[in-house]
Amino acid sequence: MKTAANARTEHGSFYRRFLRRAAAVDDGNILRVAFLALLIGTASVLYVDFRELTASQGAALAMPMQPILPPYDPEGPAEGARPNVTTSPEVLERPLEIALGTGGQLHLTGTIEIGSAERFAAEIAARGEYVHTVVLESPGGSVVDALAIGSLIHEKGLATKVAAGSLCASSCPIIFASGATRIASPDAAIGVHQVYAAGLSGDPQSALRVAGAAMSDAQTTTAEIIGHLTKTGVDPALWLHALKTPPDRLYYFNPEEMTRLKLVTQLADN
Repeated sequence: MKTAANARTEHGSFYRRFLRRAAAVDDGNILRVAFLALLIGTASVLYVDFRELTASQGAALAMPMQPILPPYDPEGPAEGARPNVTTSPEVLERPLEIALGTGGQLHLTGTIEIGSAERFAAEIAARGEYVHTVVLESPGGSVVDALAIGSLIHEKGLATKVAAGSLCASSCPIIFASGATRIASPDAAIGVHQVYAAGLSGDPQSALRVAGAAMSDAQTTTAEIIGHLTKTGVDPALWLHALKTPPDRLYYFNPEEMTRLKLVTQLADN
């Protein structure tokens, strides 16, 4: 039976053996072991921090870098004289409505959202044989979708139209410029401004990296816009006005500019 005295004796013996072994260890070895332990601990902390950082950045970069243009603000500033827009802001702010009217006119009314191009393509696939002209009344929105809609219009050889008092702003002119025939009233409100990409992360470190990706994406999209305008026969110099106009403003084209830049093929009251 182990008594308390025996336990103290064994404990004391163990303690003395530990001290003898510790004393026998070279001081340099002790420092090396301590330094190695410190390195292992530091590496562990850095690895955890790195995993957390890359995970947050990966999640941020996984977000779609959809270049968009801010919707038209009827009370916002503009470059030059502001055309008279007769369409109500409530109608313009709604998601893009695609409706086939009379005379082969397909009306696109409202804000161009992500996915609008897919809905437009589905409409053309279902009833494209009846469509001759795409009538636009939109404050803009997703540039990627506008380019896709415009490419399909160009491929099908459809005409585009903006009536008097109607708005075609931000990314909408990309669609208008895609028509084989482009008809606009001198009193149409057609305006552009800079592209930007939405969806930045709230985390400062991730936001910086995402901002770089967004800037790169916006520049790539700008190149695609210029290429698209060239393909459709519009003077790409038109987009210089977009590049010079901040996102919170709009540059409206007057009738002379529309004609000179080949944005319209037919300038007529309608």
